[in-house]
Amino acid sequence: MTPRALDWRSVERKLIRMRRLIEQLVALGPFDARRFTDEPIAGLAVERLLTLLVELAFGVNSHVAVAVVGQAPDSYRESFLLAAEAGVIDRDLAGALAPSAGLRNVLVHAYLDVDHVRVAEAAAVAPGLFGEYVRQVAGWFADRPDAG
Repeated sequence: MTPRALDWRSVERKLIRMRRLIEQLVALGPFDARRFTDEPIAGLAVERLLTLLVELAFGVNSHVAVAVVGQAPDSYRESFLLAAEAGVIDRDLAGALAPSAGLRNVLVHAYLDVDHVRVAEAAAVAPGLFGEYVRQVAGWFADRPDAG
């Protein structure tokens, strides 16, 4: 695969959207499994916000993986590992975010009963993890003269 040029504007739009989604997730307040039953519409909002965060990160990860590593990820999980290989995010963060790919698959494909305890746990840590992701990606691009 021929590496393509880094496109900061495309990545920046995704990061801006991710920041907004994080703010919306935080605005929903604390979530536990019971709240999914008591407030099903809010529960669906949490599921959608988490799904979009993973989708946007995958878009960034894929772009950077192709441009820097010369390899497109075969999965959402692998995209985080390739982002770390490219140096965009650190390996600890990649390891912490990689499981979000599995949750995304469950939420999007609905091929399993959704474990609301697991979703609530993911919602609790997502603002911190994805906030750090946005920070690291933006910092990496800021340090690159070839990011146009």
